Amino acid sequence: MMKASCLCGAVNLEIAGKLEKQPEACHCIQCRKQSGHFFAAVNVLKKNLTVHGEDKVSWYQSSEKVRRGFCSACGSALFWAPNMPDYDYIAVCMGAFDGPTGTRLRKHTFVGSKGDYYDIADGVPQSEGY
Repeated sequence: MMKASCLCGAVNLEIAGKLEKQPEACHCIQCRKQSGHFFAAVNVLKKNLTVHGEDKVSWYQSSEKVRRGFCSACGSALFWAPNMPDYDYIAVCMGAFDGPTGTRLRKHTFVGSKGDYYDIADGVPQSEGY
């Protein structure tokens, strides 16, 4: 089981088993504004995710297709979720994990929107979209 949490501990996550997917880093303007830099998250199966303190999770509808979950007490970014009820996955922010994840970034997305103050030089594949 993997564990994750917000900064204040009001929201705690448990993910059954190991992460099945590799995380992605998004450099779009919305992700940069929400996170303060770029946004790194990994898709996990909703059925494998348990949220403790769910009453402290607030959702922001950032576009017609996407909503973002965060802790209402401390503001920590926790989730990125498409508005598709039948979609089996939810993205969990990499910074929320409480320890090693055993993963590596697999892709940088929306790199044309990245900030001008940093370079992406890690050798991970890059794309202009998803």
